[in-house]
Amino acid sequence: MGSGGPRRYSAARRNSHGDRPMQPLEFSSLTAPALNKMAERNAIVVVPIGSTEQHGPHLPVMVDYRLATEVAMRGARKLAERGHPILVTPTIWTGFAEHHMELGGTITIDYSVFFGLVRGIVRSLVRDGFRRICLLNGHGGNIAPLVVAASELTVEFKIPLVAFAYWDIAVPQTKAILEFQEKLLHACEAETSMMMAVVPHLIDREQLAAARGPDQDRPEIENLVGPGVFRWQALNARSRRGVIGNGAAGTPEKGERLLDAMSERMAEVLGTPELWTAKASERW
Repeated sequence: MGSGGPRRYSAARRNSHGDRPMQPLEFSSLTAPALNKMAERNAIVVVPIGSTEQHGPHLPVMVDYRLATEVAMRGARKLAERGHPILVTPTIWTGFAEHHMELGGTITIDYSVFFGLVRGIVRSLVRDGFRRICLLNGHGGNIAPLVVAASELTVEFKIPLVAFAYWDIAVPQTKAILEFQEKLLHACEAETSMMMAVVPHLIDREQLAAARGPDQDRPEIENLVGPGVFRWQALNARSRRGVIGNGAAGTPEKGERLLDAMSERMAEVLGTPELWTAKASERW
C-alpha cells in the first residue's frame, strides 16, 4: 500500500517464478465450496488479531490491526509460493486495550468478550473442517489473553492451535534493522517505519517532526525493581503523549525491511511440519 491505495491479494497474483497464478489467500474472497476444498487440503488458516487504540499524535489508531493484516498477508504469500495451502481470515480489529483508554481514540473489550470472540472463530473454523489454525497477534495487550485462550481452546478442540505475536518471532532480525531501539515498542521507530511503508498518507508529519527523539518520560516497573514483576499501568503513566520509543527515527525503507523479515519468519514458523505434528498430549 505504499501508494496509498488498497493492496490486493487476489488469485491473479503470480508466484515468484511467474509461471502460474497463486492460490487465493483471503478466506472471505472464496466461495463455501472452495473453502471446503481448502479444508480437505488441510490448509493453514491465519487469524490476524489487532487492536484499535491511540498511537500517539502522529499515527492513526489502526496501527495494530493494519500491521497484523499486512504481516499475515505477506507471510501467507510466501507460504503459498512454497506450495503450502493457506488462508487468512478477516482481521479482528479490537482487543485488550484498557491501558490505552485514558488517552482516547481507543476501543477495548474485556477478557470474557475477547475469549468468546476468539473461541467462536476457532470453533467455526474447526466445524468447517480446518485443523491447522494460527492466531497471529498484532497487539501487546493481547499477549497474555491469547496464551490463556490458546491453551484452553487446544484442550477443548484438540487441535494444534498456534498463537504468537509477529514481532516476538523476529527479535534478532528486528534488532539488526532498528537504529534507536532493540525491539518493537509503541508508536516507535519500528511501528512508524512499517506504517510509512504501507499507509504513508495517514501519518501526521508535523507531529512526527515535533517529537525529535524518544518519548517515554517515566520508567517502567521493571526499571524500578527488575524483571519478572507485574503491576498494571495505564500507558499514560509511562508516557504523557502515548508513545514508547522514537517514532521520529522511522523510515519507509526500515518499514519494508521489517515487514519482509517478520513475514519471512512467519512463513518459516508456519511452514515447519513439526509445529503441527508435535504431540500436545499422550491422550489425544
